This record gives sequence, C-alpha cells and structure tokens, in this order.
Amino acid sequence: MKNRFVKDNGLTMRMGWTIFLNGLIYVVLILAIWWIFGQNIPGVIIAVLISAGAFFFQWYFSDKIAMRAMGGREVSPEEAPELHTIVDRLCQLADSTKPRVAVSNSPIPNAFATGRSPERSVVCVTRGLLEKLDRDEVEVVLAHELSHVAHRDVTVMTVAGVTGVVAALMMRAGYYMSFGRSNNNNNGIPIQLLFILVGAVVYGLSFVLIRALSRYRELAADRAAAILTGAPSTLASALTKLSGDMAKIPEKDLRSSASANHLALIPAISGKAAFGQLFSTHPSLEKRLEQLAQISAQLSRPE
Repeated sequence: MKNRFVKDNGLTMRMGWTIFLNGLIYVVLILAIWWIFGQNIPGVIIAVLISAGAFFFQWYFSDKIAMRAMGGREVSPEEAPELHTIVDRLCQLADSTKPRVAVSNSPIPNAFATGRSPERSVVCVTRGLLEKLDRDEVEVVLAHELSHVAHRDVTVMTVAGVTGVVAALMMRAGYYMSFGRSNNNNNGIPIQLLFILVGAVVYGLSFVLIRALSRYRELAADRAAAILTGAPSTLASALTKLSGDMAKIPEKDLRSSASANHLALIPAISGKAAFGQLFSTHPSLEKRLEQLAQISAQLSRPE
C-alpha cells in the first residue's frame, strides 16, 4: 500500500544490503554447522528449522512481544480520545492504514510501533511521554513511529536478525552441550569449542550490521515525520526533552524496558550506561538534531 511518507532510497538500499550480507553470513554459518557435524545433513536440517521457527515466532508475534516488554495495553477511542484523534489525523495525512493504539503506564517517556504488517501494527506511547510532551510534540513523535510501520521495519529487522539468533544458540549449545572425546574433529579441536568460536564470530558480524541499519532507520523515521508534519523543530524539541529525562530515571526502571530499546523512540539508557556508536541502536541526539536543523532550513526556503 502506497503512503505519503517521503520515500527514502538510502533506507531501502541499506535494508537490501543488510539482508543480503546477513544472508551470506547465514550460508557460511550453515556450512560451518554442516562441517562441524562431519558433513551430516540432519544437523543442517535442524539448524534451518530452528532459523525458520525463530523468524516466524519473532515476526508473527512481534506486536505481542513488544507490548509485553513495555507493559502496553490497547485503548479504545473512548478511553483515549485525544490520542486516537492525533493518530487518525496522521493516517489521513499520510494516506496510511490506522494501527491499533496502546498506552503503557511506564513512567519512562517513550513510544514505539511494531507489527508484522501495516494492517497488523500497533503504536504505543507511555504515560511518561504524554505527561512530558505537549500535543504538537506527541503528534510528531507518533508520525515518527507510523513511518516505521510504513517502512515495514519490523519485518526487515526480523529477517536480518535470524542469523544472529542461530549464532547465539550455537554459542549456548557450546556452553551447555557435553561431547565425548570421540566427538572431536580430525584436528583434535573439541566440537564444543568450534560451536562457541563460529557462533561468536557470526553473531558479532550480524550484530554490527543490524545496529548500523537500526541507527539509519531512526534517522529515516525522523526525516519522514519532520517532512510529513512540516514540524522538524517540534520533533527536535521532543527528542531533546526525552533524552534529557532518561538521565534522571533510576537504572532499575530503565532495565525494565531495555528489551524494547530497538523499537523505542529513545533508548532507555542513561548517559553513564550508553554504548559507543558502533553498538548503539540509535544515532546520537546531536546527529538527529543536526539532521532536523537541515530539514528545517530546507523547508523554510522559498520555492
């Protein structure tokens, strides 16, 4: 379904390359499993079945998993009339399918959108966000989240993440499975050690690729929301407020929603706990504000 969110060729290209490169890594992983098991086909079949199962579970139940992680609850127009009015307006403006609307009682000011397709999506905001931002800021934040739905980010990130899931399972198997000496390969290296090494290398490569895509998709969503609403400065104001509040929230509360960081508008990480940009799910606040300032300048130019 077409919509009026600005087309982002850079995002499309990065999505394609991330899936392609993760696909190559996945093939290498499967070949490694085949070799480690002594060219045994059943081991490969098991790995492929696990991959398919992991993809289907994370993709099909993506909305339920995220809602549980954030403590979200779907609300009706009668329960949250203003929130539904904002979403209705944005969907009409973008000519897109309206998602389900949910609210989380979390005090952490944040928002996320997820779902396996635009028709099966949900957008959720926390009580903390509704209390912190004014109406215009809430609107542009929701535009950001709706652009994720329009770009089908959840499906792409789920496909790209399958390789990492299988690699993580390989490392876990290396720790917990017991192998006798007779199961060592011809070079005398324990199968257990091979599982850990191959899994760690593949997981690391997949992790870096996915995090790079995640950072870019946040910039793409900022750009789409700013252009759709014509209010880049309002989004900049919202991001600044929310980022500043993260440093004031207790670590215990941040950890409670950390599992949904990759979906959230702002990662639930304090300044002290923040990772380097290579491992971050989101671009820095400075980079996001810089992009919004450029968009604001472009929109203000006379045609």
